[in-house]
Amino acid sequence: MSDINMTPLVDVMLVLVVIFILTAPLMASSIRLDLPRAEGATPGAAPQFITLVVDAAGQAFLDDQPLSQPALAERLRRIGAEQPDTEVQLRADAAVPYGRVVEVMGAAHLAGLQRIGFVAEPTASGNPPAPAKAP
Repeated sequence: MSDINMTPLVDVMLVLVVIFILTAPLMASSIRLDLPRAEGATPGAAPQFITLVVDAAGQAFLDDQPLSQPALAERLRRIGAEQPDTEVQLRADAAVPYGRVVEVMGAAHLAGLQRIGFVAEPTASGNPPAPAKAP
């Protein structure tokens, strides 16, 4: 018999493809958030951007690295000095107080980063969400 048996090779390759298909969505972001829903939210691509995340506890992450407020301001200042056209994609959990989001936006603005985009998930039905009622 002079032919190579290809069946084991094909089996291994199919298993690897299935593993990559299952793990690829998990690699997008390691920080779990409950993003607010907005009707006009669509995924957009910017040539240069950084991801700024504020989780439910109010902790700020820059490119998935946790930073204190002074360290965040310094990193944003450095990025703003090197690339002032960089877009900041701000992802804040729905439970984060508005004041904390404004603090993070202010740090980006002081660093010279003028392009700030808010990331939200589209509503499931396409209808705008009902307004929140005060307790």
